Amino acid sequence: KMDFLCEIVQALVALAALVFIVVLIIAHVTAGMVNLTRHEKEKYFLTATGEKELFPSLHDPHSRELSVVIPAYNEELRMPVMLDEATEYLERRQKQHPPFTYEIIVVDDGSKDKTTEVALRYSRKYGADKVRVLTLVKNRGKGGAVRMGTLSSRGKVILMADADGATKFSDVEKVEAGLNNLNPKPENMAISCGSRAHLEQDSVAQRSVFRTFLMYGFHFLVWFLCVRGIKDTQCGFKLFTREAALKTFSSLHVERWAFDVELLYIAQCFKIPIAEVAVNWTEIEGSKLVPFWSWLQMGRDLIFIRLRYFTRAWKLQSPHKTD
Repeated sequence: KMDFLCEIVQALVALAALVFIVVLIIAHVTAGMVNLTRHEKEKYFLTATGEKELFPSLHDPHSRELSVVIPAYNEELRMPVMLDEATEYLERRQKQHPPFTYEIIVVDDGSKDKTTEVALRYSRKYGADKVRVLTLVKNRGKGGAVRMGTLSSRGKVILMADADGATKFSDVEKVEAGLNNLNPKPENMAISCGSRAHLEQDSVAQRSVFRTFLMYGFHFLVWFLCVRGIKDTQCGFKLFTREAALKTFSSLHVERWAFDVELLYIAQCFKIPIAEVAVNWTEIEGSKLVPFWSWLQMGRDLIFIRLRYFTRAWKLQSPHKTD
């Protein structure tokens, strides 16, 4: 009987090893490269008079204090509330402190609705020097949209913020304080992440057991495979110094939901200091995440991120000028 049990255990171990090798090969063979290319139409934004003007590059020196990059996919309904809150705050801050300069870049990620038209209204109202719209020819995913907007920004620091306005915009001051408190900043590189970790107990009370299980499973995979020391990797409110943005986004491969994890994994590989700061966050209806399938997709992406760096299919890039 013992011999039979040993044979079963050996067979299971061999099967597990075989599955691991197959997954490793699939991860390696299907690994896409960093995609920094952009369509000719994506190189320009429209001025208030409707003329085309070339976007600047992240490689250029900064000419604004703050850039706000907002990825938007079919957000014609939710985005105006967020843009009203953001522009009111930024205009008020500029009046109180005139040297403060800002820009907002709305990245329409191949939307099928009127996201671009809605964003262009703000461009006309505040001028294209303050609000710019980058319309992607086809949908890349949230990570791809954030990357394209970041590579087109002029800010000394760059904030990525979700179009749904789930995070109170004035909390940019909290993440700025988190960034400023990070010392030393090697080559002026630092990242400050907004965090909802302090809200977790309340959210567990409201969620089903299944969704809570998925959430904790995802947290474990993030911790086990990729990023340690950051409780909430997925909050869409992150502030980068220009140098940190260039270093991390130049190496980013994942363009969909798990891109935050790879971004922070890259940052930790480069030993870029990261702060985590509690922010006010409210769940807004209309999320694009389909709970079960999105968690499953993110779990797969996490495993593939780790395996692809492990097999050297993906390597950390040095930033270089491209189109």
